[in-house]
Amino acid sequence: MLFVKEESEEYTTEPEPWRIKHEEQETLKIKHEEQGELIEDNQVKEEFNEVEEKNQVKSGENHKQKDFTCTQCGKSFTYKHDLKLHMNIHLGKKPCTCDQCGKFFTRPSNLKGHMNIHTREKLHTCDQCGKTFLWVSGLKSHLRVHTKEKPHSCHLCGKSFSSSQNLKVHQKIHTDVREYMCSECKKTFTSAGYLKQHQTIHTGEKPYKCSHCDERFRLPRTLKTHEMVHTGEKPYKCSYCDKRFIQSTPLKAHETIHTGEKLYKCLHCDKRFRLPGTLKTHKMIHTGEKPYKCSHCDKRYIQSANLKRHEMIHTGEKPYKCPHCDKRFRLLGTLKTHERKHTGVKSYVTEYMCF
Repeated sequence: MLFVKEESEEYTTEPEPWRIKHEEQETLKIKHEEQGELIEDNQVKEEFNEVEEKNQVKSGENHKQKDFTCTQCGKSFTYKHDLKLHMNIHLGKKPCTCDQCGKFFTRPSNLKGHMNIHTREKLHTCDQCGKTFLWVSGLKSHLRVHTKEKPHSCHLCGKSFSSSQNLKVHQKIHTDVREYMCSECKKTFTSAGYLKQHQTIHTGEKPYKCSHCDERFRLPRTLKTHEMVHTGEKPYKCSYCDKRFIQSTPLKAHETIHTGEKLYKCLHCDKRFRLPGTLKTHKMIHTGEKPYKCSHCDKRYIQSANLKRHEMIHTGEKPYKCPHCDKRFRLLGTLKTHERKHTGVKSYVTEYMCF
């Protein structure tokens, strides 16, 4: 893992790799949670579209003209009723309510798909790893993890995706189309799924409770992933070693260690990175962005880990205790340097200089 370290005299001797690893895992967890909401929304959409297409083929209406166009985003529909349902997304209307958890939906079909979460009906199981899905489309998308199939390619940058819906969302990055706006903070998003995921930040809604402990989650996929911690299930195996993972995202990140692949290149310099989160952090060096501000003074940092270490100066916290004496330290690196006084082990730099 490449770690972009902030230029600060305070931390030049303190790499703290365990903190870096923790931040990577948190970044991956958040990223996966965001994707989970999008995938859940997309699965409902894809199944609705499949049913719609079948109905059109049966009735011979698959070539009917789309006369009803949305004035907000330009999307066209064959039927006025479909346009009316679509407009609910822009207006923020959610007339369909789940009687189990109170969640609101713009379409009856989305509510119907959501109800499977509570009833656990129509479970579709992967014959490769045993993972179960509420939607057929979810199983189909998942199977591409095993086959490595990504049939949908972006004609602008060549990036490939396992589902057409994810490709459509990706293409909005190139066109800068962000048609979904949060009514609370006016933040805009490229898809209804991302908007829906974002809105739970304002509502604080966590309707999904773990059956093994009291922890609650905003998304059903996050709950399912969490429950694997209790069951010990790790369906994703590295194709280069025996290491297994709960999620596909950390598996992909892990496999780049074997392949040496660095897909993410900085637009400002020639540096490349294995993980998008690392690239994002690195970019802040060029932009000067420092989003983490000390609550005790005006000092700002690129990373939260650096902020936490800095704030210990104000709080006086010293979490690292020497196992040989009662002395405590703020930084792990300082503790390790101190321990050499007890063990008599010389650092590489000291031995080299003495030689």
